[in-house]
Amino acid sequence: METALSETHEIRIAGFGGQGVILAGMVIGRAAALFDGKHVTLTQSFGPEARGSAANVDLIVSPEPILYPYPTHLDVLVAMSQEACARFVPELAPQGTLVFEQDLVSFQSPRPELQAYGVPATRFAEELGHKFVLNMVLVGFLTGMTGLVTPEAARKSIADSVPKGTESLNAAAFVKGFEYASAQRLAFSPHA
Repeated sequence: METALSETHEIRIAGFGGQGVILAGMVIGRAAALFDGKHVTLTQSFGPEARGSAANVDLIVSPEPILYPYPTHLDVLVAMSQEACARFVPELAPQGTLVFEQDLVSFQSPRPELQAYGVPATRFAEELGHKFVLNMVLVGFLTGMTGLVTPEAARKSIADSVPKGTESLNAAAFVKGFEYASAQRLAFSPHA
């Protein structure tokens, strides 16, 4: 799915505390607002526990001012846990896009109109040496598959958002996800 940068999109990233759900949303929001010149709203929800509780972040990205800050027509869901997938897939709009962490989420679509993409984000992150960057793998995949933000904006946002000393690791995770999206798009291209 390639989205136009001139459209309004509603995105939810969901998983559990400790996966970097909120940071992933912040990176995308910052990329869109500060580096791509879009209007963005971001709302977040998480349990009181530091790790392991449900967490999600909702973003609206638009070329126009946003009048209502909460999603009403969810276009994209990034599911980083089975619970998040089960809970939020019913809220996806028709023809919506689901991106899921394929080693943590088992997904069989009851809705064939959805565009669903499994990404081995944890595995890719572990190959880089730290599974905590699985969120940036998913940000890279989402950027490469949807065009929601430009790659340049996402890279700048990562550099500005992640903890000092982890910039190169997070950038490598982004590239891994972005390249995986490019490979998936080529595999499904009618001219491949």
